[in-house]
Amino acid sequence: MFEVQCLPVLLRRPQATRRRWRVAVVLTSALTVAACAARPEAGHLSPVAATETAGTRDVLVATTRSRDPHPGTLYSGERSERLDYARIKVSIPPSHRVGEIEWPSRPPGDSRRDFTVQNAAYLPGEKAFVDALKAQLAARPKGRRKVMIFIHGYNTAFAEAVYRTAQIAHDARSPAVPVLFTWASRGRIGQYIYDHNSATVARDDLEHVIRLAFATSPEQVNILAHSMGSWIAVEALRQIKISGRPPDMSRLGSIFLAAPDLDVDVFKSQMRRFGRPRKPFYIVLSKDDKALAVSDFIAGTRSRLGSYQNTDELTALGAVVIDMTQVKAADPANHGKFAQLAEVAPELQTVLEAGVGNRRDRAVKQQGALRAVIALPISILSAPGRVVEDH
Repeated sequence: MFEVQCLPVLLRRPQATRRRWRVAVVLTSALTVAACAARPEAGHLSPVAATETAGTRDVLVATTRSRDPHPGTLYSGERSERLDYARIKVSIPPSHRVGEIEWPSRPPGDSRRDFTVQNAAYLPGEKAFVDALKAQLAARPKGRRKVMIFIHGYNTAFAEAVYRTAQIAHDARSPAVPVLFTWASRGRIGQYIYDHNSATVARDDLEHVIRLAFATSPEQVNILAHSMGSWIAVEALRQIKISGRPPDMSRLGSIFLAAPDLDVDVFKSQMRRFGRPRKPFYIVLSKDDKALAVSDFIAGTRSRLGSYQNTDELTALGAVVIDMTQVKAADPANHGKFAQLAEVAPELQTVLEAGVGNRRDRAVKQQGALRAVIALPISILSAPGRVVEDH
């Protein structure tokens, strides 16, 4: 994003501007430190034998990244001119902590304590990807034949995207087939503009992958997008809506936009064209998100959707806002709290499907981590967190 070396030049600007730049430099420095900690490099996807695990997840991959020739890496952060596909079986260690990825100190790691890969292979093309998705759906019993498409955010290397997909699916105890749509992020803090352009380039490809998922006739297609991935997720859905040839949208399940790095005015424009959705969009935000504070600054102090304060406007567009400000983050930037939400995903889904936004005195008793009592317009979650919606 910004280089600290630029500060002397910036300090010659007017005082108000200098203050804003100082804030940006401080925030960026904090994010840089966070990004340098336990980040993946080449070789983390080399297959190893799993001796002890807490479970495995078979992740199907569709990507606009270029292939990387380094062993155990598969894809780089550079753009490809066409979609490519892969299949990766991830092993979760017995010592796994909810919301986290246990990175090996040296790749490829030890399955007893690290996230590791059991199998990784390119798929020969779109048909192989579709066939693999159909086979996984067919292997599940009725009622569990679902797809979960995850779209990662800015500053995300390929291995990190793969492991995050597996972590979310595992922690959420999700029956859905995890599909990772990964666009060409370079996985470096200073590549914000490149990443944003890469995400924009990938819009049509994401639309195509969503259509492929529907074409396999699942019972439900769910979408989880994080940070900058939210921008292309909403854009792809908007494109599908206005194309005049949408798939069977009755199969569209939940759409979660986590810490969305998306201009709030752009989102309003997208939703006006999209129309009030049959099911609400769920917006997961945290008011202490440092990464979005930097994005706000880059955007000329225009609010990002993930830090927007006027929840009434968002609910009027058909959104439910899940406020995780009080949740202690696992990352210093407070930008990855959504990964911790996976632990209470089944209970949260039950609450949301029970009718958030109905009568104020409606109570939903839950077992497990959530134990929510609905008292609209605010619902208290013991995660902790809040669901905010008009009543």
